[in-house]
Amino acid sequence: MWIYEKKLQYPVRVDTCNPALAQMILEQFGGGDGELSAGIRYLTQRWNMPTNEAKGILTDIGTEELVPSCYQ
Repeated sequence: MWIYEKKLQYPVRVDTCNPALAQMILEQFGGGDGELSAGIRYLTQRWNMPTNEAKGILTDIGTEELVPSCYQ
């Protein structure tokens, strides 16, 4: 399985959201139906889950989606 730490490599400050830029970045990484997009969706949805178990499941699924298929 995976070991992940809840810490950032560098400090991040986001002042505003930019949906157009986010869409361009996702399209560059395989489009809306790609594995990267699916992994990112799972990892961002985990923040709205009510229980720690649900957060853990979405984290596990999201990180598995980010692994290239040649390693599975």
